Amino acid sequence: MKIKPLLIGLGLGITILSGCSDDLNLVGSTIQPGGDKMPVYVDTFQMQATTLLMDSVYARTTSGLLGEFYDPLYGNVKSDYICQFYCPSDFKFQKEPINGQIDSVDFKIIYYSGSWVGDSLTPMRAQIYQVDKQLERDFYTNFDPAEYCDLQNSLGMQTYTAHDNSIPDSVRNAVDSSGSPTYVPTVTIRMPREFGQKFYDETINNPGTFSSQENFNKFFPGLYVTNTYGSGNILQISYSSISIYYKYNLKGSQNQDSTAYASETFNVTKEVLQLNRFKNTDLTPLLQPDDSIAYLKTPAGVYTQLTIPAKDIAERIDDRIINNIPLTIKALPQENWQWALTAPANLLLLPKDSLATFFVNNKIEDSKTAFRAEYSSSNRSYNFDNISNLMQEHIKNNPEKDMVLLLVPVDRVVGQSQNYYGQTTYYTAALNNYLLPSGVKLLKTQDAMKIVVTTTDYK
Repeated sequence: MKIKPLLIGLGLGITILSGCSDDLNLVGSTIQPGGDKMPVYVDTFQMQATTLLMDSVYARTTSGLLGEFYDPLYGNVKSDYICQFYCPSDFKFQKEPINGQIDSVDFKIIYYSGSWVGDSLTPMRAQIYQVDKQLERDFYTNFDPAEYCDLQNSLGMQTYTAHDNSIPDSVRNAVDSSGSPTYVPTVTIRMPREFGQKFYDETINNPGTFSSQENFNKFFPGLYVTNTYGSGNILQISYSSISIYYKYNLKGSQNQDSTAYASETFNVTKEVLQLNRFKNTDLTPLLQPDDSIAYLKTPAGVYTQLTIPAKDIAERIDDRIINNIPLTIKALPQENWQWALTAPANLLLLPKDSLATFFVNNKIEDSKTAFRAEYSSSNRSYNFDNISNLMQEHIKNNPEKDMVLLLVPVDRVVGQSQNYYGQTTYYTAALNNYLLPSGVKLLKTQDAMKIVVTTTDYK
């Protein structure tokens, strides 16, 4: 470590007193009285980076991932989910089915064009099972589906490709009057008619079942949706629904009966639970000791841990004020094979011990205890700017401990507002764990792990 005292004086430039290549730019030194010169110090330290296994993450969302995908570097990941369905209070069928009979039932998996990772033409198969146990309010992604349903009793299955070649371009590219697409890709799974009949019979025999969401969940805890065939594609699901179809009698204008068709739909919404599961394999190579590379891999794969020598920094700076600690994390080039994973667009930097509550409490970056950086493809880096507030707070509370931080890939929900002059400002409305498959190699060489601390002595 090298210390470089700098003297700020009226009308004087900045003079580096001893060998160091770090640049130091000071603002405002020329307005200080001659007797108020303050020495500024620049100290260089080394931080350490380690790749950590993350077997689960917090993922409270109404969307999900479905499928399986293998990457030669980052291994295999399988994604599926369990979901409840929203029931309006005091629900009942809009019409009376003819002879009280239901015609058919289907389960729909809805996603948007391009909302997938991997080969869009890979044949995949979705399969569903009824949940027979009440779901717990647990949004971590390592649940065991066998604890919630009988995997020997399927309610239906359907083979699909993410890009359905049977859909003509005229339909696929059609838009409405506002320019929005009218075609929405959907995987439809036919369910047993008896499933819908049970719902209708319950509305007649036990209407109290539909008086509240709690009662409805006891009657129908939900579905487990998984992939049982195919590898090479993962869908990003927008929402899921169950539709129950039936016919009813319609009085005609000549007082003659005619037949009409109706349906009742139950959706997965934010009012109910959805548990997303991710199962990673082949991660061992990423966890091997490596002097030059640390890894990030989502979903629920591996994170990078940074250890900054806060104890040494505290001893060196004594009671000086920390002005600046720029932190830039550098990355290696992405792989160039087909379907190679991309680097996560946003990284969150936060103390390791605050991860457990950060997403649960719906926090966002505040540039004090948590920082966010966007990936620069031109520089292959994540720039967190100045983390001096975080270091100052750590030294204040834990001067005898090094600072352990995590780099966490996140999905940023952006909000916007306009001022009086019509100028638009964008801000972070929410941060969630990033759930799409992604991966990046981070440099942990000596030069990449250098951290420079600028302090000022106000005494």
